[in-house]
Amino acid sequence: MDKSRASQVIRLPSAEAPTARISGARLIAHGLRVAVATGLGIDAFVHATSAGLYDGPAGGFITEGNLFRAEAAISVLLAVLLLIRPAPLTWLAVLAVAGTALGAVILYRYIDVGPIGPVPDLYEPTWQVPGKLAAAYAEGGVLVLSALALWGGRVASGATARLLGRAG
Repeated sequence: MDKSRASQVIRLPSAEAPTARISGARLIAHGLRVAVATGLGIDAFVHATSAGLYDGPAGGFITEGNLFRAEAAISVLLAVLLLIRPAPLTWLAVLAVAGTALGAVILYRYIDVGPIGPVPDLYEPTWQVPGKLAAAYAEGGVLVLSALALWGGRVASGATARLLGRAG
């Protein structure tokens, strides 16, 4: 066996050999997923820890406390789904949850809508409640980042573009 042939057989990959590289787009997608999951986690924590403060004496199934618990559970579920399987529909669900949560906190901060059917009056004319402002910032951040992820098509190789009706 000649020397060149032997070196080819026993050659090990050098340190400079390309390994698993993460492209810029993929890195951005991972960063968005982690940032949005963190925002959802903050939102879930605030709602879960504050829920007991909003259980009224009248009880009932639809209380402000139970709405807070539902918000916390949905936020945790979406954060986990986003980290495990960031499908376009998951991103859309995140966008919808963040948008409705932020819309509700702003609406009920400034306008006394009153009770709507079985939903109690959620009016709270202050930002001074512990965690309220943090949850609003987290929801706003999640809303913006999830919209950017969908708009930028960074969530799943062209699936978002097809889902939103763009050529891709």
